[in-house]
Amino acid sequence: MDKNQILKEFSSDPDKYYNVKLFQEQGFVRKSCSKCGRFFWTLDSNRTLCPDDGTDTYSFIGEPPTTKRFDYTQAWKQVEEFFVKNNHTSVSRYPVVCRWRDDLYFTIASIVDFQRIMGSKVVFEFPANPLVVPQTCLRFKDLENVGVTGRHFSSFCMIGQHSVPNNQGYWKDECVDLDYRLLTDQFGIKKEEVVFVEDVWAGGGSFGPSLEYFVRGLELGNAVFTEFQGELGQHTTLDQRVIDMGAGLERFAWITMGTPTAYDCCFGPINEKLFNKIGIDSDSEILRKYFTEIAKEIDNYDDLNEVRRLAIKNAGITDSQLTKMITPMEGMYLIADHLRTLIFAITDGALPSNVGGGYNLRMMLRRINATVSKLNLKLDIDDLIDTHIDYLKDTYPELNEKREDVKQILKIESARYEESKVHMKKKAEKIREKGTPTVDELITFYESDGITPEYLKEVDAIAEVPSSFYSKLSDLHQSEKKKAITELPLEKLPETETLFYKDDPMEFEATVIKVFDDQVVLDKTSFYARGGGQEPDHGSIAGFEVVDVDKHADIIVHKLKGGTPNQGDTVQCKVDATRRSNITKNHTSTHIINTSARSVLGSWVWQHSAFKDDDHARLDITHHSSLNDEQVKQIEDAANKMIKDNYPVKIEYFDRGTAEQQYGFRIYQGGVVPVKSVRIVSIEDKDIEACGGTHVKKTGDIELIKITKTKRIQDGVVRLEFVSGPNAFEYVKEQEEESKKKEQQAIEKQQLEKQREENKDKAREKIPVFIEKILAGESLDSEEINNKGKLCFTSSDNYDDYFNQNFGKKLVAKDDTAAFCGIFEAGPTIRVMIFAGEKSGVNAGEIAKEIASILGGSGGGDAKFAQGGGKDTSKKDEAIQKAKSMILG
Repeated sequence: MDKNQILKEFSSDPDKYYNVKLFQEQGFVRKSCSKCGRFFWTLDSNRTLCPDDGTDTYSFIGEPPTTKRFDYTQAWKQVEEFFVKNNHTSVSRYPVVCRWRDDLYFTIASIVDFQRIMGSKVVFEFPANPLVVPQTCLRFKDLENVGVTGRHFSSFCMIGQHSVPNNQGYWKDECVDLDYRLLTDQFGIKKEEVVFVEDVWAGGGSFGPSLEYFVRGLELGNAVFTEFQGELGQHTTLDQRVIDMGAGLERFAWITMGTPTAYDCCFGPINEKLFNKIGIDSDSEILRKYFTEIAKEIDNYDDLNEVRRLAIKNAGITDSQLTKMITPMEGMYLIADHLRTLIFAITDGALPSNVGGGYNLRMMLRRINATVSKLNLKLDIDDLIDTHIDYLKDTYPELNEKREDVKQILKIESARYEESKVHMKKKAEKIREKGTPTVDELITFYESDGITPEYLKEVDAIAEVPSSFYSKLSDLHQSEKKKAITELPLEKLPETETLFYKDDPMEFEATVIKVFDDQVVLDKTSFYARGGGQEPDHGSIAGFEVVDVDKHADIIVHKLKGGTPNQGDTVQCKVDATRRSNITKNHTSTHIINTSARSVLGSWVWQHSAFKDDDHARLDITHHSSLNDEQVKQIEDAANKMIKDNYPVKIEYFDRGTAEQQYGFRIYQGGVVPVKSVRIVSIEDKDIEACGGTHVKKTGDIELIKITKTKRIQDGVVRLEFVSGPNAFEYVKEQEEESKKKEQQAIEKQQLEKQREENKDKAREKIPVFIEKILAGESLDSEEINNKGKLCFTSSDNYDDYFNQNFGKKLVAKDDTAAFCGIFEAGPTIRVMIFAGEKSGVNAGEIAKEIASILGGSGGGDAKFAQGGGKDTSKKDEAIQKAKSMILG
C-alpha cells in the first residue's frame, strides 16, 4: 500500500482525519512546510518550516526547553504517574523475545505485545483498556548508527499508550489531549514548543492517520489511529479500531536533560565508569556542536560515513579531537547500548548463536569485543552488567533475577570469540590482499567465519564499515516459519468432534461423512492427529488399518490401508491403546525433561522443537554448549524425581490473554497458539505449558525416564533423545546386558593380552634359534615367520616391537644377503619395520614408504633400515599382502 497516496488523500480532508478538539481549543494552526510540503499544526503562526527542516531542529542540545530534568528511569516514573492518574492501567513490559508471534523473533514495537495471529488476520488482545506500557523493543537494522548518531539504539523503551474506543477507552480527541498534557503539564515543556505533523501508518492490511509530535525538531511520539482496512478507495472501517501511540522514553529524558547525546542521560552510572576509562568529559561544547550536526544531517544521507565527515567539517573537529575524543566516545556508547540489549535479550531467554535472531546478539557481543580491543581497554564486563542492572532493576525487576545467567552466557560467548581470533586473523590477511570486499561478501565472511566488519576495520582489512551491512544482515535473518498448506476436498464439512479431549474412548462408533482416495473423515474421533511434535494414533476403522491421522483446520482426516468404508456408513473404530499409552508417556516426559533441563542448566533453556513417537522421543532445547555426562545425569535424575513425587497433571482451558497474564509467556514452549481458548497443561508449579497433546494423569504413571543420547545439533541447540515407561525399562535391560557383554569381552581381551605377552616373552628367547635355522636354510612357517631362503616376513601378533627390531638387526648382521620385514600393531597404529643386508637385493626405504602410504601414514629410512606406519586399520590386510610380496618376491 502506497503511504504517500494515503497521506495525500487524508491531508486533503484534514477536518476529517487530523483536526482534533485540542487544536481548536488551544488555537493550533495548520501549515504546509515551505521546504518539503508536509502539513503540520503549530501555535506559532509565523512558522513556515516543519520540525525536520526547521531552524530550531535539535536546538534543545545544551539548552533544554524545560526547567525539569529527568533521566531514563525518572522519565518513565513521570510518564507512568501521568497516565495512571488519567485512568490508564500500567502494564509490565512483555519479553523482548516475541514468543506469541511466529513471524517475529523480537518485539519491535509496543503494539506487538497485544497482536495475535488468527489464521491470516491480526487481532488485538489488550489486558486492560486503556493502558500504558514501558516496552523494551529490539531493532537491528541501524546497528551502524548506534553510538555514532547520538540517538540510535539497538534496544529502546517504547512507551505504549493504547486504547480501544468503547465505554472504557477513547479515540483521537482524548489521545492527542493526553499526549499534549503529558508534555506540557507533566514534563513542563512550553506549549508553543509542541508541533504536530500529519502522517499515516499502514501495515498488515490495515491503516490510519497519525499525528507525530515534536519539540525542537525531536520527534517524541507518534499517535497512530488504526481505523481502516482494505485498499484505499474501497476501504472499510475496522470492527476494532485501535489507538497505537508509541513514544521514545530515551527521547523524553533527552529533551529535559539537553545532553549532547541521548546516550548521556539513558545509561545511568555506566557512562561515568566508561568515560573514566578513556578520560573524556562528555559534556563539552565540542561534542554539542558535533552531535548537533550529526542529528541534523543523518536523515539527509544514506551513507553514515558521509554524515560523519560532514559533521566533522561543520563542527570544526580536528584530527586529534577525532582520534582522542570522538572515536573513543562512539565506542563507549556502543558498548553501553549493546550490553544493555544483550541483558534484556538473555534475561528473556535468547542466546547468541549463528541461527535466527541469535545472529544479531552474537554480532553485538563481537562488536563490543572488537571495540574493547581496538581502544585497548581493560573492562570488567561483569561489573558493567551489574551497573546496568542496578540502574534498571526498579523499572525492570526481572533483570535482577537473571544477572548471573547473563554473565555466564557472555563469558562463554566472549571466550569463543577469543578462540576464533587466530583463524580470523589469517582470513583477514587474505581479504586485505584481494582488495575491498562487497557488502554481500562481508555478510558471507560473518556467516561462515564469524568475522565482523569492525574486526576487519580494526586490522586494516577494510577502510570503513558499509552503511547497508547491518540492515542487509537483519533482513536475511527474519523469521520464516510459514508451513505449506496441503489442499484437500474438505469444503463445507463440519468440525470434527475430538473425543480425545473428552472421554477419550479407545473403541468408539462414528459416521463416515467424507471419503476420498485412501482417506476418510468421521463426524467424531478418538484418533489423535499429528501435531505439536506428537505422532498420530494408529488402529482400525471398519476393519481397515489406520496408518496416519492429520488435522486440517478443525477437520481430522484418517489415512487408511487395505480399503475404505463407504460414505454414510456407521463404523466401528479402535485406537491402538498400547501405542497411544507409550506416546502419551513420552509427551508428558518431554515437559518433565524440559523443565528439568532448565533447572540444571539455566533459565535460557527453552523447547526448540520436539518429537514423540511410541518407541522413542526427542527434545531439542536452547543451550549454548554440548552436555557432559554429569549434566545429563542431573537432568535425568531431576526428571525421575518428578516421576517419583507423582505430581498430578492438570489440564484446564483459559482465555489466551488470561493464560498469558497468569502464567507468562513461558507457556509457549511448543510455539504459538493460534486459538483464543488455550489448553494449559500444568504439573504443579514445576511446568506450565500451552499444549494440545495427550498426557498422563499423574507423573508416576510414566514410571521411568532414560536419556539415551545427547548431541549439539546446531549452534545454540542441544538434542536429548529419550525413552519412557516400558521402553525405558527395556532400555535399562538392554544396557545391563550390553554392560555384561562388554565386561566379558574385557575379561577375554585381558586374558588374550596376557597370553600374547607370555608368547612374546618366549619369542624373544627364540631369536638366536630362529636365526640359526634361517641361516641353515630351514623353514619357519610353523613359527608364523614366512621365509624364502634368507628373506623373512612376519605379521604375527606374537611378535612385538622388541622382537622385530632385534630379530631383523641380528639377522642381517650375521648375513648381508638376508632381509627381514615385520608388520605389527603398536597402540592405534600399525607399524612396519624393515632390515636389509647390502647383498639382499631388498630396498628397505621403498617398502616402508609403500606400506605407510597404504595405511594412511608416512615412512622413512634408507636402503638398509626403514620404518613407518599409519592408523587406517581397515587397510591392514592389504598392507600385509603388499609387504609380503615386496620382501619375498
